Amino acid sequence: MVLTTKISQTTCVDDEGDEVSACIMQACLFVILRCFLCSDADLYVYNMIAKMELALNELQKERLIGFLKESQNLFLDAFCGIDGSGDDGSILKRRCWQRNDGGGGGEMGVVRGEVVEKAGCNVSIINGKKYPGSSLCRGSKEDSDDFAEKPFFATGLSTIVHMFNPHAPIAHMNVRLFQVGQSFWFGGGADLTPFFPYSEDTEGFHSMLRSICEKHHPLGLSSYRDYSKWCDEYFYIPHRGESRGVGGIFFDRLQGDFEPLFGFICQLVKGYMKVLVEILGRRKDMPYREADKEKQLYWRARYAEFNLLYDRGTRFGLQTGGDLEAIFVSMPPAVKW
Repeated sequence: MVLTTKISQTTCVDDEGDEVSACIMQACLFVILRCFLCSDADLYVYNMIAKMELALNELQKERLIGFLKESQNLFLDAFCGIDGSGDDGSILKRRCWQRNDGGGGGEMGVVRGEVVEKAGCNVSIINGKKYPGSSLCRGSKEDSDDFAEKPFFATGLSTIVHMFNPHAPIAHMNVRLFQVGQSFWFGGGADLTPFFPYSEDTEGFHSMLRSICEKHHPLGLSSYRDYSKWCDEYFYIPHRGESRGVGGIFFDRLQGDFEPLFGFICQLVKGYMKVLVEILGRRKDMPYREADKEKQLYWRARYAEFNLLYDRGTRFGLQTGGDLEAIFVSMPPAVKW
């Protein structure tokens, strides 16, 4: 077999002259090279290798979608349990939606109770003929140049919680997968936005993220440092001159072998759910003054402003004809300016 490689194309020809799948050869090369890259000094090389285009198959998509749907049920059950006022299911509303022009849809779930003011968890599974890359990049031509006008597939889970008690933080997490042409990548993140910051909550939240990155991300602990910095930069609100909340992680265009990346995504979702339940359990019943609640409503304005002006997910949902109620489920239920 003869292997010829160009900067943007790999062609494999066997002894009979028949072309062999470049994706198969790239996958084999990826696995072989991973075996040799085990020291910190090789992380940069590994990161470059991980960007090779490995094919995404339908079984992998189905596994991811199944995990997202199962996680949605667990989050909604957790929110109902935290609230404790709707054991009969009266505080949980679920609704399926479809894109107006076809191409998939999703399901939204919203909890509104006496303790949980508003919590949501959505799953979307969509596809289209033209990838709207401009919605996901700020001034960069990378997406528009590489993927413009190409068919796309996208699926993801997003969850948010707003509590009545101002001592309980706003918490948000999302994970997603995009496939455009033959390329695919993961993105997502988790962040905490407290009105009353508690070091126990902040340290516990970041400890969870640090541990998951170190144990389950292909690049180990360095990914936490990079993603934490990216989170602070992404959630910066220019007109306020401040970042939103106490940080977390944010990542995009995470490419490479599906299995380890899928494993990382699963651990992130599970770890976030566990620490979120712990934090809200500590704060939901703390005493507070009406003046604290009033200040919380003005403080929430920052959250609403960021989501409306800068959030990539909001723009992508609007540009792809998503359901408006599902897109804006992350918005605070009551805000003052």
